[in-house]
Amino acid sequence: MPTVRFRSLRAALLGAVAVAAIGGAAFERALIPVHAVAATSEATTSPSAPSAIAPQPAAGPASFADIVDRVKPAVVSVKVKLSNVDDSTDDQDGPQGLPDFPPNSPFYHFFRHFGLPGHGEGEAGPHRHSAMAQGSGFFISADGYIVTNNHVVDHASEVTITTTDGKTMPAKVIGVDSKTDLALLKAQGNDFPFVTFASQAPRVGDWVIAVGNPFGLGGTVTAGIVSARGRDIGSGPYDDFLQIDAPVNHGNSGGPTFNAEGQVVGVNTAIFSPSGGSVGIGFAIASDVVKNVVQQLRENGAVTRGWIGVEIQSVTPDIAENMGLKGTSGALVAKAQKDSPAAAAGVKSGDVITAVDGETVADPHDLARKIAALGPKKTATLALIRNGAPMTLDVTLGTMPADKVASADTSNENGGESGGAPALANLGLTLRHGPDGVIVESVDPDSAASDKGLKEGDVILEVGGKTVTRPADVAQAISAAKTDGKKSVLMRVKSGDSEHFLALPTSAS
Repeated sequence: MPTVRFRSLRAALLGAVAVAAIGGAAFERALIPVHAVAATSEATTSPSAPSAIAPQPAAGPASFADIVDRVKPAVVSVKVKLSNVDDSTDDQDGPQGLPDFPPNSPFYHFFRHFGLPGHGEGEAGPHRHSAMAQGSGFFISADGYIVTNNHVVDHASEVTITTTDGKTMPAKVIGVDSKTDLALLKAQGNDFPFVTFASQAPRVGDWVIAVGNPFGLGGTVTAGIVSARGRDIGSGPYDDFLQIDAPVNHGNSGGPTFNAEGQVVGVNTAIFSPSGGSVGIGFAIASDVVKNVVQQLRENGAVTRGWIGVEIQSVTPDIAENMGLKGTSGALVAKAQKDSPAAAAGVKSGDVITAVDGETVADPHDLARKIAALGPKKTATLALIRNGAPMTLDVTLGTMPADKVASADTSNENGGESGGAPALANLGLTLRHGPDGVIVESVDPDSAASDKGLKEGDVILEVGGKTVTRPADVAQAISAAKTDGKKSVLMRVKSGDSEHFLALPTSAS
């Protein structure tokens, strides 16, 4: 059985919450409709008076056995041989294949993949060697197509599957998509039992059933409910996870989660855990995401996504107040990249994109998913707010470059330079003139500016909508905003190679 190795830092923090990818399988939830029974009362109440939420009779399945009998033959164990594996990085970066979480992610130190390679038997020490990994998967067609996680088959030299009746056979990797952690395999044959994807997303509170091969024990079944939808756990730009409480463990990665009708609603991928075992918080890739990715892998062996070329960020309450927005929904454009489809269409820094083809944009991740799903060469209508006024722009989507994502990465550090500078002492800032704006030379770590994310080496480009070139420009803009009764002022800041907005308080108090 594959072993799970933790970094020394992670091992020292076992009392903290951990996130674990469950052995290469993404799980789906089984949904069981809970039929509401109207409560009756002999008491009369005023039509206008608020009423208490009526209690409902307890509802739940008598048994999952019939569903399990139908779907279990389609679930397989996926075993992978990995050759020439370098395990020397385990104490530095953790096990291979972990997502690249940003340092400010709550999962940065605690993400766990289950079923990843361990040391070869009888071998020890950092070196290159052969290893085995194990996860789960499921047939989606009679001719042998199998869905699993990318992290299960990543760097595989051989892949074999084992069916519930004990048959073992080789499988070919048709294609993988690291951004969603999905992979498509193919076994030879034409009469495999298979399952289908649900046409409708489950509701929070619906029952789900996870089927997989945890710990290499053979096929197992667990049940629970959907705890949340649309979870972003920081593993990629297109995160759209179902959170479920069905117990899933090592080897469940890549396995399906079913609803009450035996349809796949998710692929088991990760869990929160202090020690690597289930504590009832698991994550499954939503079936809508899986269907789109699998179709492209099946047809093309790769996934292409739409791209407009913008750096985007969330609209915080402070930013919304400064921009005169009514709410915090939408995606704020920090920068339209040079020669990008967005720039060609006229998208500008400071625009807030609120809808794509009439569908409301909730946040930057939602925009990234919508644009990606449309695909290259499509024309999309963007609804946006510019300087407080609504407008629309048509943009012809490009193809997402391999090294790009559709959202801004504002976590880059850029070291500051030494030199004298005037100080905005009340805000804990020391600034100086730079070639492209005003350079932040130092930030008091206990200041509001630091709390808002301003850091040494950042370059302030605009304050209150006006370009700044000298520290005095910054001070004057902040003073003017304070005089106007504003509690904060909007800044456009360059951090490394990316740009973003932040709302800086106009006073230290």
